[in-house]
Parts: sequence; C-alpha cells; structure tokens
Amino acid sequence: MEASLRYELRRDLENKKGEQPLTLLIHLSSQRKKVATGIRLIPELWSLEKQQILNLTTKLKNLLQKKYGDNLPKKQTLIQYQDDLIDLKNKVRKIEEGFRSKGIAYSVEMLIEKIKETKEIKIKKEDPTNLVYDFIDRYIQEHELTRVKGSLVVYKSLKNHLKNYEVKTRNKIRFENIDYTFMQSFQNFLIKWEKVHETTGTVNTLNNITIAKQLSTLKTFLGYAKRLGIKVNDGYKDFAIKRDKLEVIALTQDELDQLFTFNLSSNKRLRQVRDVFCFSCVTGLRFSDLQQLKREHIKEIEIRLTVKKTKEPLIVPLNSYSKAILHKYKELVSPLPVISNQKFNKYVKELCKLVGIDDPIEIIRYKGAIKQSTIYKKHEIISAHTGRKTFATLSLEKGIPAETVMKITGHSDYKSFQRYVKVTEERKRNEMQKAWGAPI
Repeated sequence: MEASLRYELRRDLENKKGEQPLTLLIHLSSQRKKVATGIRLIPELWSLEKQQILNLTTKLKNLLQKKYGDNLPKKQTLIQYQDDLIDLKNKVRKIEEGFRSKGIAYSVEMLIEKIKETKEIKIKKEDPTNLVYDFIDRYIQEHELTRVKGSLVVYKSLKNHLKNYEVKTRNKIRFENIDYTFMQSFQNFLIKWEKVHETTGTVNTLNNITIAKQLSTLKTFLGYAKRLGIKVNDGYKDFAIKRDKLEVIALTQDELDQLFTFNLSSNKRLRQVRDVFCFSCVTGLRFSDLQQLKREHIKEIEIRLTVKKTKEPLIVPLNSYSKAILHKYKELVSPLPVISNQKFNKYVKELCKLVGIDDPIEIIRYKGAIKQSTIYKKHEIISAHTGRKTFATLSLEKGIPAETVMKITGHSDYKSFQRYVKVTEERKRNEMQKAWGAPI
C-alpha cells in the first residue's frame, strides 16, 4: 500500500513576516505524521488544491506588496522551493519502493527515519535553467508585455502538465533528455490525464486537438531554447504530431440574411450583439479588433488598422452590409457597441437560438484512438470567432480567390487558412450551374 502525501501550511506557527511553515503530511494505514520541509511561505503563495507554489506574477506581486512590503521572496527562490517539494515527494516514493522490493512491511515512522537519513547527505542543487519548466517561466516573463493577454495560457498549461508528468515518472525533466521516446511517453501521459472536479465530480480529460497543441508548444520551446544556446536533444524533431481536423462552424448565406433582417426592435441588447456579430461576418475582423475599432480607423471605403494579435497593418474594404451597420451607430463615440468577449459569447448563442439557427451539428473529437461524437444544435456552438469563419467561408463560396480573402482576413500562412478552402455543397452547385447551366 502506498502512502498518501500532501503538503499543508502550519497556520498556527506564523512568524512576524506572515510566513507559515510548509509541512509534508504522510498518511499510511491510519497513521499520520508530519515532516518539516524547511520552507516557509506566506499563505497567498500556496495553492492547497493544486499542491504547488503559485507563480509570482507582476499582478500578484503588486497585490502582495501592499500587505507584505519588500518581504516577498524572489521568483527564482519560489521556483527552487517547488523543485525541493518535488524532490521530497520523489524521495519518499523511492524509499517506499526500496522497502517493497525487499518485502519489508513499513510504517510511517520507518519512512520518516529514512527521510532523515537522506537529508543528512548534501546533494548539489541542479542548475534551474536546465529544467524545462523553469525555462517556461523565463519565456512567459520575457513575453508578458509583447503578447496579447491570454495567449500565454497554453504555456502555463504546458508547465503544469510537465510538472504532473515529472511527479508521475519521478524523473526530473531536462532539455538533454527530451528525445523521441520522451515525446511519445509524454503524449501517452496526456491521453490518460484526468482531473476530477472536487465540487461537481466532473472528470476533465484532454482530446487529441488539445494534446497536439501542448506537444507543438513544447517543440516551440525546445527550438527557442536551442537558439539561446541551451543544449537540447535533437531527438524530439523526429516525433511527428498527429493533428485531428477541426470543424469549420460558420453561418450559411441564408442564416446570415435571416439574422441580419430579424426583427429585434424590442430587444436592444440582442440587437446590438446581432449588429456586432454580423459586422464580423462581413468583414472577417477578430473580436479583439472589433474591441479596438475607433472612428479614425474607418475611412470612406475601407477600414485601416493594426491587428492586435499579429501587430500587422490590415486594410478591409467596406461593403453594403458593413456600411449599413456602421450607419446605425454613427452618433456613438465608438463605431460599434462592443461588449466583453465573455458576455458576447453568451448572448450570441441566445440570439442565434431566438432566430432559429438550430441545425444539428456533429462534433467529433478523439482521445487517443477513441472517437467521441457529440450532436449539438448549431446555436450552442456559435461564438465570436464564428463571424470570422463565416466571412472566410462565404467569401470563397462567392468566388473570391483564396489569396484575396487571406489579404482581407490577415492570414499570412496558407496552411492555417486552407481548412476554409473546402468545396461546399453550395459552391459545387453554383459552379456546376455556371459551367453547365441550371437544371430545367
């Protein structure tokens, strides 16, 4: 039987700086004992649920300085503390393995005795820059001011998964050890990964699309690290990432026209959401660019702005739809009544349900080799990004060349755009009739 290990703060032993000792609680066969880690933390830097020290982000640091002044630990110190916590857990597991391999029935007291023995042996600390997740911290810190808010979430998620993998395998992750075998093992770990929500009991898992994103992000880091002179094992390059195709959820021309002309005179909230959404559908603008849109960006026949995500200049020609929407709000300071992304995604689903956009849509995801199919009503999976997808899809159906659509949407990579270039049933009918004549 394996011991249960859990870190807890001793809230009864707080010092003058507000720090509390972090202890390891070992539970085995109804026996419970605490082991001192030698680490003291202010409680705001510890997550009991995640069992880890929190990142000292600029926002958190500013908040904590109001309470603790200059007594906050350095970011690198916290990273080292987290390493020590992983080391201690790994040490306990190895001690247990030693007992079991010899057929020795062990108690909590015996574990603690062995822990004390190993503590007396001084081990040289590893250079934290050699650890992949420490490098991720550095990458995040260096890019916080130059990347769009929210775009670094996937990197933080990768770090958490690597830490979980490290605990599971009991081996520290180092750049020189990340080869083809590691990538295969890490992929299998992500496929099997599960997290049970403590309150609802809901089990969260990762599908192949999310797993592919994690693996490609890791590859990005390895390439970045190599360019900075860090010794990286090139074996990871041989690992091919399999990517499942994403469905393109877009409105048809009939659905767009139905939405555009729907009577919402008695519902100002949904009327404004409709206008902003339709504007995206007929211009291809991302929601982040709708949010930053100002009067000075709008010229007589076009919109000129710098894309928030890519920092690239963009010119979007106006058309009859977009001109009509802008005319509705000509008295406003802002060209469009844009609300928060979260509220917009909620209201646009409500809007499309009201309009009757409810065709059944099958969404297929894979978890490893296991196919997971879910049927949704179309309005349930419409979001702000559907507008951009609608513009690309309908523009291609109307015969606008792909390279022209890419210029309008700001796509620079054809590989990311090509999923829109699919021959739809509507486009097939139009081109057949244009070439051979309509059926009589």
